[in-house]
Amino acid sequence: MTNAFSYACRDCEGMEACPASVVAETRDEVWKLMELHARVAHDEEPADWDQETRDYLGTLIKPVSV
Repeated sequence: MTNAFSYACRDCEGMEACPASVVAETRDEVWKLMELHARVAHDEEPADWDQETRDYLGTLIKPVSV
């Protein structure tokens, strides 16, 4: 039974060396943590991500059981 969602930065193309990952109860919470991580660790501005990038990143959020 799925009761959480996860994202591992290393699953993102070009970020294979990044050890960061998050697990949260909802997809929305994972998105917020992903955006914070992108700002802090990669000096990216998530507001600048186009829809294609957001769609790709969304495929990297996986349901998990914890």
